[in-house]
Amino acid sequence: MTVPEKLRVAVVGVGHFGRLHGEKYAAMEDVELVAVVDQDLARGKEVAAALGCPALQDYRQLAGQIDAASLTVPTNLHHQVGHELLEMGIHLLVEKPITETVESANNLIAAAEARGLTLQVGHLERFSPAYFALAERVSKPLFIEANRIAAFRPRATDVNVVLDLMIHDIDLIMALVQSPLISVDAVGAAVVSEREDIVSARLGFASGCAANLTASRVSLKTERSMRIFQPDAYLVADLAQRKVTFRRKGDGEMFPGIPNIETEEFSFEEADALANEIAAFIGCVRRRETPAVTGEAGRDAVQAALKITDSLQAHRRLLEQSGVI
Repeated sequence: MTVPEKLRVAVVGVGHFGRLHGEKYAAMEDVELVAVVDQDLARGKEVAAALGCPALQDYRQLAGQIDAASLTVPTNLHHQVGHELLEMGIHLLVEKPITETVESANNLIAAAEARGLTLQVGHLERFSPAYFALAERVSKPLFIEANRIAAFRPRATDVNVVLDLMIHDIDLIMALVQSPLISVDAVGAAVVSEREDIVSARLGFASGCAANLTASRVSLKTERSMRIFQPDAYLVADLAQRKVTFRRKGDGEMFPGIPNIETEEFSFEEADALANEIAAFIGCVRRRETPAVTGEAGRDAVQAALKITDSLQAHRRLLEQSGVI
């Protein structure tokens, strides 16, 4: 398949995040934003007018009209819509989580492979400078602690906080650890919605690394932090403030029996991670490269998230049996 000089793209689903995708494409010189698609035609027309392209109500009208698309519809539609877009021969950037189940994620992966198409998953944190700084310095992680705390947003309640927020850190940790997940234990509570709004999970990996993750969407503050411990060093990352501190055992001793500690601190200018993610996607389509966040990586993150959800359900049954809830 020949890649045209100017890629023709569309955004399918133009809610809050889909509109942002459209803005990034519209600003790219080597891309033509052919259309935006939304079942709510009035909303689609509003976004289309701002971006200078037509609005469609049916994504099937894109067949033969575009080369690539961002899929930003609700998660429960990712498989159906994504599979049809891939069958049309359209390269796909699908927002996280890739799908609701491992089986449906595998179906998308197989469809992309069968047609030689790029399938990238929108795990945005992988395109932040703070993550790149971590990835360069993490070698043999032993213990990781991650916290992702946010205020409540009604638009996210179609999934629990694991698939809404925690999945970001699941993906980051699995990319850093590079080892099979072998154990999961989790507790959580539904506070303002019908699904868990706060969850704490412990993950165990075959390498021996353990990770504690906390995610909440019912807080008055915002926090996105990660601490990583490895032999002779540890890293502290404030992902929200774009700061990374790296401390490691140095030469000599500060006191008898106590080694010197060398410290490096990195601060990063605010980066447009979404623009970086979309530019990487377009680059992969053009150069036939493997995305940084493949369909397999997205699937593995979903599989871990579902294992956490299974553990949450077991914990909830225990609470029900004991009369706590």
